[in-house]
Amino acid sequence: MTTTTGRGLLHHRIDGAGTASPLILGPSLGTTVDVWEPLTAALARDHRVIRWDLPGHGGSPSGLLASTKEGATTIAELGRLVLDLADALEIERFSYAGVSLGGAVGAWLAVHHPGRIASLAPVCSSARFGEPQAWHERAALVRAEGIGPVADTAAARWFTPGFTGTPAADATVASLRTVDPYGYAACCDALASYDLRADLPRITAPTAVIAGREDQATPPAHARQLADGIPGAALTEVAHAAHLAVVERPGPVLAALLGHLSELRTTGTPAQPVPEGDASRHAAGMAVRRAVLGDAHVDRAVARTTPFTATFQDFITRYAWGEIWTRPGLSRKTRSCITLTALVARGHHEELAMHVRAALRNGLTREEIEEVLLQAAVYCGVPAANSAFAIANQVIEEQGAAYDPADGHDTGSGQA
Repeated sequence: MTTTTGRGLLHHRIDGAGTASPLILGPSLGTTVDVWEPLTAALARDHRVIRWDLPGHGGSPSGLLASTKEGATTIAELGRLVLDLADALEIERFSYAGVSLGGAVGAWLAVHHPGRIASLAPVCSSARFGEPQAWHERAALVRAEGIGPVADTAAARWFTPGFTGTPAADATVASLRTVDPYGYAACCDALASYDLRADLPRITAPTAVIAGREDQATPPAHARQLADGIPGAALTEVAHAAHLAVVERPGPVLAALLGHLSELRTTGTPAQPVPEGDASRHAAGMAVRRAVLGDAHVDRAVARTTPFTATFQDFITRYAWGEIWTRPGLSRKTRSCITLTALVARGHHEELAMHVRAALRNGLTREEIEEVLLQAAVYCGVPAANSAFAIANQVIEEQGAAYDPADGHDTGSGQA
């Protein structure tokens, strides 16, 4: 890892091989390169990861901005600083992921410099961060009283109540207290003037939008607006996560990013290398396994591991999840359809219930699951599908998506 502050350049850190495909990571307002620390090692296995600090944050001086006077800074200026960094590192085209303000910078780059952006992943971000007046008021507060009042309330904005007070949360808030008030206020001005809603259809880079389901700063509705406005964009909502999902729930965010980056191999973007070695396959497999099955399920499976089952747990993580589910040739929704059909055919009912839950997490609707089971009834047999409908219906009811009789669907046991 190298840490660099070149003359006139944003402070940044570089991880990963210099020959790997570049991935630039942008921070949120009030955080530094450390906000990406929980994900960096895994991302750097297959990418040259470049993390940068906002002006006035971490190692980037506020003096990088043309002016820190009220209303002077824009997202465009921050975007140009990122391009200056990429040029200095001789990076012409790169993948980009950014949290909140960092995501807005990436979206601006994707609109105005599409040839530079190979892929885009806004995390807990937005096309417009609310009314400008609120940002102007926060900027004025910080210019007048320093960063303290903002830092005192940051934990409630950034994290769920259950995560507030943890060492990771406290360290992130402590880092905010070191930020230069004038650099912070200038970034508030940039957020105040930012509105990319009308330009979202101009984004052509493959895009994955990631949201924290309990994010109060940029609620999931903001993520859905991004996903709906950007052609072909995917959307992942991370449960039990607020605004800094990369700190609070790094596992699901990492899984979404790895899945997005691996799928670029089918989009015409330069291919990413397949992870080499058992350790990389296990790490990638565990990330996808958690994304598809959920942290709670995987945690229970890991907790039940014994010396007798440990080898098998390692095997399925590396092989089923690390080599098959991570392949780019099929989407996760399609893989769920195939898996459901195979489990119906073989009568693996406990696994079927688990993978109905996984299918819902992968984005299948109850109607699409019904179609899969109807197709299975034709080719696997009515008795097999009858049992499958009963199991699936129970799971769907547990997930709060029970069939509605008004829709013409059977809410009973599924018995023929």
